[in-house]
Amino acid sequence: MPHAPTAEDEKFLLAAIELATRARQGGNHPFGSLLVLGGEVMLEAGNTVVTERDATGHAETNLVRLASRTYSSEELAQATLYTSTEPCAMCAGAMYWSGIGRVVYALGEDELLALTGANEENPTMALPCRQVFAAGQRPLDVLGPCLYEQAAAVHDGFWN
Repeated sequence: MPHAPTAEDEKFLLAAIELATRARQGGNHPFGSLLVLGGEVMLEAGNTVVTERDATGHAETNLVRLASRTYSSEELAQATLYTSTEPCAMCAGAMYWSGIGRVVYALGEDELLALTGANEENPTMALPCRQVFAAGQRPLDVLGPCLYEQAAAVHDGFWN
């Protein structure tokens, strides 16, 4: 059974949720992520699917692109990616290939699906990130879902 989030985990998850709020305010889907190394935020990214007209512009994928160009594989192995919502299959794959060592998410993919329903802008895949990571050849520590109320609030009224 996964352990509970630490106070530090909750602090960084709340920051990821704030990034999701900013992405929404900027005309994008409400998702945000940040990379933490040694207890410090090193990078942050929001969703840019709408404004960049890029289907791969998910917050996590945007962050992984930046992180891979900025940090060594050794540093990434020690890093934690915090994200407002459980990574989709695409984002989970990007995280796996980047070598990031830990992922902590707020809203679960199944919880997101319950909020979005059959919205054509977010045809949510019912594929937990743990299942994607389990298909790989290296371990990746995962914690989530956490902070449902705060994570769901950023989606309130967005998908309907």
